[in-house]
Amino acid sequence: MPVVPYLRGLILDDNRPLTSKSYAHDLLRWYRLLWFLDVPWDRATEADASALVGWLRIAPNPQRRRSNPDSPRPGSVNPRTGKPYLRAGYAPSTINHCLTVVSSFYAYHRHYNRGPLVDPVPESLAMRRALAHRAPDSEVRPFRRTRLRQKGRRSDPRSIPDVMWDEFFAALTCDRDRAAVLRYVSSGSRGSELLG
Repeated sequence: MPVVPYLRGLILDDNRPLTSKSYAHDLLRWYRLLWFLDVPWDRATEADASALVGWLRIAPNPQRRRSNPDSPRPGSVNPRTGKPYLRAGYAPSTINHCLTVVSSFYAYHRHYNRGPLVDPVPESLAMRRALAHRAPDSEVRPFRRTRLRQKGRRSDPRSIPDVMWDEFFAALTCDRDRAAVLRYVSSGSRGSELLG
């Protein structure tokens, strides 16, 4: 089974256990599609990767099923916090992550001459050129998304509604805590910077 050495390589590369678990789930999704299409893993083409993306775009995510009828609908917004609940289907970032995992799986086997020479997931040469051989502080030239990659939503930074902020501030019991919270919020620094 070609998945086992790939996952073992992830573990040996000192990835976290949750990373390996996430990659294993994405590969299971890929393999289920290949089994359904009756395609061997080393004969997969871009058409199979397109089928994966098409299926993920319309399929309901089983993790969004709720047994409680009073639970909020997927995709709705929490009226108290303003935070949106996850949609019923797979998010664009999940689809892109799955494509990245499948691509790295084939790159791993290509590196060891055990798999096909062609990756079923299209590669972005423009992105590779834009990110290659550049200083870390230099600007990244814009590049187009690769085929099959989903456009991610850009959202505003999350914030606490004023009513919740008032409740939180009223729950603090001493002036020292209030001063620390006000300093943290007004400075805009990260928690690690503030504690350092």
